[in-house]
Amino acid sequence: MRVVFAGTPEVAVPALDAIADSAHELVGVVTRPDAPAGRGRRLTPSPIGLRGEELGVPVLKPTHPKEPEFQDALRALSPDCCPVVAYGALIPQSALDIPEHGWVNLHFSLLPAWRGAAPVQHAIWAGDEVTGATTFRIVRALDAGPTFGVMTETIRPTDTSGDLLDRLAEGGAGLLVATLDGIADGSLQAREQPSEGVSLAPKITVEDARVDWAEPAQAVDRRVRACAPFPGAWTEFDGERVKLGPVAPAPASDMPLDPGVLGVGKNEVLVGTGSAPVRLGRVKAFGKKEMDAADWARGARLTDGARFR
Repeated sequence: MRVVFAGTPEVAVPALDAIADSAHELVGVVTRPDAPAGRGRRLTPSPIGLRGEELGVPVLKPTHPKEPEFQDALRALSPDCCPVVAYGALIPQSALDIPEHGWVNLHFSLLPAWRGAAPVQHAIWAGDEVTGATTFRIVRALDAGPTFGVMTETIRPTDTSGDLLDRLAEGGAGLLVATLDGIADGSLQAREQPSEGVSLAPKITVEDARVDWAEPAQAVDRRVRACAPFPGAWTEFDGERVKLGPVAPAPASDMPLDPGVLGVGKNEVLVGTGSAPVRLGRVKAFGKKEMDAADWARGARLTDGARFR
């Protein structure tokens, strides 16, 4: 089939590469417009835009896919199907209707669970033991289209959302190509999603990422891992924001600490939660480089009894 791939961030690159290496003909790429990046805030192409240029195919960067100029350009490429991974814009029906086989999305959850922008983060935060990826035909309703195929992936106890997403991106790339293969040879038919088991995964905000030390240690751990690397879990110390890397359970022999209270040792920093204390990992204080928690505590001259807010 002739395909035009739509995607934007780095997580979509494995799927684009897999399609470029497949039997299908990659005839173009659609991505979000160049955006400011780096200290100089220079306009920079998206990872998919850059990869599309390297592959030597036309790269379309509409402000919104409803633009008639974009739809004319897409129509001129004559795609049979438009595979999608994390494109980042709602696609209007007029654009959905252009390819004969529609737009086929790779979504990083086992639909109908975790429909929305942050399925991997919500799966970790909720304590799911298994997640996966699903290919489905895009319809106007959010992530509600009929599905073609799935893959599953175990969520490991120490997974951050970045860790898990990397594995899903690699495995999902193969799933997306297999889906295109099945559509092309007629062996794969989409099935409607069940009405039971629907859950939503809205974008996680910076405020969502603030740690609530009154929660049990397990909930603190899940929040921190779910928000790593983005938007980054954080807390307040001495009136300034401190970003936190993944935490770890503290030894059972350690003294209990009230929620948010720090226990400072020579080589570790513990924090009280609503249940047992946790051991801090990496810490990034405002205006400082990221460092081990013990190094941060020494530099800040912390003592027992200091408190996160």
